[in-house]
Amino acid sequence: MLVLTRKLGETIVIGDDIVIKVVDIHGKQIRLGIEAPTEISIFRGEIYERIQEENKKAQKTDKPDKPKKDDEE
Repeated sequence: MLVLTRKLGETIVIGDDIVIKVVDIHGKQIRLGIEAPTEISIFRGEIYERIQEENKKAQKTDKPDKPKKDDEE
């Protein structure tokens, strides 16, 4: 993991088209502005984890039951 120190107004550039800027600092909280192409999804970590859990649950419930063979009935 790359760890960087940034001050208010400073940026981090990822690739050619993603810019993260420190837009506000209040105590232990910072506000980040993110400029990225619309085709790139951006989520807070806890939201992303919840989406992944829901996707896993959906995959389990979407799997059809195995068809029974004639001799298993």
